[in-house]
Amino acid sequence: MMKSRTGRRDERFTRTRASTAQQRVVVLDVQQQNRYFQLFYDSVLNKDQKTVIKKTDAIYDAPLQKIIDFQFDERVVAVFPDMIQRSVPGYGMIVSNIGILAAKYARAGSHCYDLGCSLGAVSLAMRQRIKQPDCDIISVDNSPAMIERARELLALDTVPTIPVTMLCSDIQDVTIENASVVVLNFTLQFIPPAQRLALIQRIYAGLRPNGILILSEKIAFNKPGRQHFHEELHHDFKRANGYSDLEISQKRSALEKVMIPETLACHQKRLQAAGFSSSELWFQCFNFVSLVAIK
Repeated sequence: MMKSRTGRRDERFTRTRASTAQQRVVVLDVQQQNRYFQLFYDSVLNKDQKTVIKKTDAIYDAPLQKIIDFQFDERVVAVFPDMIQRSVPGYGMIVSNIGILAAKYARAGSHCYDLGCSLGAVSLAMRQRIKQPDCDIISVDNSPAMIERARELLALDTVPTIPVTMLCSDIQDVTIENASVVVLNFTLQFIPPAQRLALIQRIYAGLRPNGILILSEKIAFNKPGRQHFHEELHHDFKRANGYSDLEISQKRSALEKVMIPETLACHQKRLQAAGFSSSELWFQCFNFVSLVAIK
């Protein structure tokens, strides 16, 4: 019995998917990605200009004799888009909506800061959305490898709207002034807890009236039952995205001393102590949240 054309196409599609999965190579439709991911993958576009091959995070897929503290080095930079999307629930949605928030609160003649910018996802999302005149973006990260790659991505943005300055520096050493929008997108959790209030106070002081701080963080829970519930769901999310238990365990050990989550209440109290008139939880998925605080 002859197979229909549709059946043959389905069979070829199934074989292609199986082969791709075996090779741990993810093929993406560029048009479905936000501008940041488009720019990242444009540098490795296939000749047909329709699909791209994404480098897969396999940093922790083999047993390590010694697990060193996590660093944003060249290895991480090479796989960061894959790592962040498979590790942080809703990351693409957060980035896109930060662009929308920035467009609403950015003011003419002001600075917008992306503190801990990594490869510039938030910077490019803000650049895409902000329409105010004489506005610029200052992007800061202390990883030379991240900033170098972020600058390459920025150069691929052929339709620039507002200027972006990228600085390789400690965010605690950067002056915040005349700001309408400041973003800490999964950055504060890498700052020693004793130094976090001082940083938030500096941001508050540098914001214009009605300016905003967007704060995204992985959070902890006081009650062991809630902590276990959200941790397990996060691990299930990572398993569903192809990470093994070994990878999850080894990365957790690498992050243990360098990324210290706090409770949502702790973040809210700190924002209030720094002077913010209000803060709103606008995103949560498992133990990942994002807040917007208004001066």
